[in-house]
Amino acid sequence: MVRRLSITSLIVAGIISGVIIDRIAIIVGNSIIKDSDIDRDIRATDFLNGRPLKLGAERKPAADRLINQALIRREIRIGDYPTATFQEADQELENLEKQRFANEAAFEKALSSYGLTPLDLRAAFRWQLTVLRFIDQRFKPAVVVTDQQVEDYYKQHKAALDREHPGQSPEDLHDAARDTLIAEQVNKLFFDWLDQQRRDAKIEYHEESLR
Repeated sequence: MVRRLSITSLIVAGIISGVIIDRIAIIVGNSIIKDSDIDRDIRATDFLNGRPLKLGAERKPAADRLINQALIRREIRIGDYPTATFQEADQELENLEKQRFANEAAFEKALSSYGLTPLDLRAAFRWQLTVLRFIDQRFKPAVVVTDQQVEDYYKQHKAALDREHPGQSPEDLHDAARDTLIAEQVNKLFFDWLDQQRRDAKIEYHEESLR
């Protein structure tokens, strides 16, 4: 199964004498993850997954995602990998609105109930598209899938391929098998790389509960 990274972030803070305090939660190398980043990640992730908002219960998983994001951002910056455009993010935003909501008012009401704005989701979609592009460009060139591997996979999973791609020719199903094998290898390379980055990174937790 292909794993995806789920990527986002909002603003939360303590109010002391009328001043908003946004505390540092984690430091990853030279990158800072704030409480507001964790809050926004939870809000956007729960919204996109269509589940109830659970700010307290989701802080540790959100912190884990944001550590990954910090490491990926660093690699994108060092390698000068391209970022997705605002237009591409807007298209994803528009698709989501059409698929899940009757109209714009319903969409914005749902966003508001999670403490989000369209700009929050726009940023989340832009980052997600950027990450997917990075994974494809950084790891796919190293993947080699042989014709024999494709044939073996096709024979072993023919019934499942027929269900997933009804009416397709054997040639098309072989192409689907090849795509699946490539995606699996790309994801393995990516997550192996990410695990190594986490082992090598200096990560400071200012909130021990986020470990």
